[in-house]
Amino acid sequence: MTTPSARDSEATASAQAVSDEERLAQLGYTQVLARRMSAFANYAVSFTIISVLSGCLTLYLFGMNTGGPAVITWGWVAVGLMTLIVGLAMAEICSAYPTSAGLYFWAHRLAPARSAAAWAWFTGWFNVLGQVAVTAGIDFGAASFLGAYLNLEFGFEVTPGRTVLLFAGILLLHGLLNTFGVRIVGLLNSISVWWHVLGVAVIVGALALVPDRHQSASFVFTEFVNNTGWGSGLYVVLLGLLMAQYTFTGYDASAHMTEETHDASTAGPQGIVRSIWTSWIAGFVLLLGFTFAIQSYDGALGSATGVPPAQILLDALGATAGKLLLLVAIGAQLFCGMASVTANSRMIYAFSRDGALPFSHVWHTVSPRTRTPVAAVWLAALGALVLGLPYLINVTAYAAVTSIAVIGLYIAYVIPTLLRLRKGDSFERGPWHLGRWSRVVGVISVAWVAVITILFMLPQVSPVTWETFNYAPIAVLVVLGFAATWWLGSARHWFLNPDHQRTLARQAARAGAPDPVDP
Repeated sequence: MTTPSARDSEATASAQAVSDEERLAQLGYTQVLARRMSAFANYAVSFTIISVLSGCLTLYLFGMNTGGPAVITWGWVAVGLMTLIVGLAMAEICSAYPTSAGLYFWAHRLAPARSAAAWAWFTGWFNVLGQVAVTAGIDFGAASFLGAYLNLEFGFEVTPGRTVLLFAGILLLHGLLNTFGVRIVGLLNSISVWWHVLGVAVIVGALALVPDRHQSASFVFTEFVNNTGWGSGLYVVLLGLLMAQYTFTGYDASAHMTEETHDASTAGPQGIVRSIWTSWIAGFVLLLGFTFAIQSYDGALGSATGVPPAQILLDALGATAGKLLLLVAIGAQLFCGMASVTANSRMIYAFSRDGALPFSHVWHTVSPRTRTPVAAVWLAALGALVLGLPYLINVTAYAAVTSIAVIGLYIAYVIPTLLRLRKGDSFERGPWHLGRWSRVVGVISVAWVAVITILFMLPQVSPVTWETFNYAPIAVLVVLGFAATWWLGSARHWFLNPDHQRTLARQAARAGAPDPVDP
């Protein structure tokens, strides 16, 4: 009998014996995208999308009202640990199946044969929803910060309509960069890592050294604030975890970029894990820096800019330095949104390559000049814009978008882990794996995602009105209902069906773009 450890060694040796292109062919796909990314570049995409200078700061207002300093600080520590566990479970599976299809492909390979296509279908749809919502959340947050800067520098009046216009402009910029500036995008993703690291260091250093007074440690670690209208402190604490959990999203980008990465079965999982733990450390330092530097809590909450971190910078550092460092944060957010559109488009490309989106033949076309999925780039940008439009009538729309991102992505993250647990020792590991810790990590991951999925669908503000309603459950149910209807009415007969895949491959070949074969 072959022991588990022996099987691990055999799987590792087998995975290392084939090239990236051969391994992709074994998984059923032909190499189409240009494989030009290093392991660092792969990591850089996920680190950029997590972006502590985006997620931490754009939801800082939410954190100040929903638990205050204590929840901002300790929530980050707790959520970071749980996210690392979820990421470890994902990374092990990524090593076994290094393809841009990512999560839904993993689900298909890990599920029982009879229901594999259904598992893959719904995993893919949750992933698409989460990816689009993350892009919306990142670029909408950048629009809010840009509006605050324009207000401070030029007296630009910030209104919901103008914020949405800035949001649309940023999405347009990111769409154009991903369409025409492919090599520039790769360079900017690498620069982004150092921008974030140095940006955090400079901002925190200035906030630590310049102000004459700082908040006490007891304020930062124990001060609880509840401006939600809810009476239960525990409920508010749990809601406050959204700030940290939303920041820790998008690291599946390392999986979606594996078809463009050298040594993908090792670089992909390393990118997932490394992006989480480095962001965990950087985010903790950043949040401590801002919270210690608050000069007036009420003043930051009531800032005319509508962006408390901007007011904290101004109060602590003065107008000139404060606006300069605000630009550093905006730059990081723009890097983050650009990388999110890149990763989102790869997911759309892969899913439509298997015929799973309406008009799939359009979305998986690849530009012969850049070898990138241009149509998918613009679908990602348009979908994000649609999710941000409710802000025109709903003041809590931004928090709802971030909830949708967390719910959609984490359900997609954990389904393959659940299926991998059910598969047990028959799972064929790649060269990067967890060994005997695999089951423990997997169980904790599934339990955590079950908790946050329910939690972030609940009302965030009391009383609940049309203007404060958390529309995350509606968005999730609409997408789930559409996917279920299409599955029952049609897709169950052809999705990931080998005969249908051969037809798709022949059609793609006639169009001059080689595509999948027998996944």
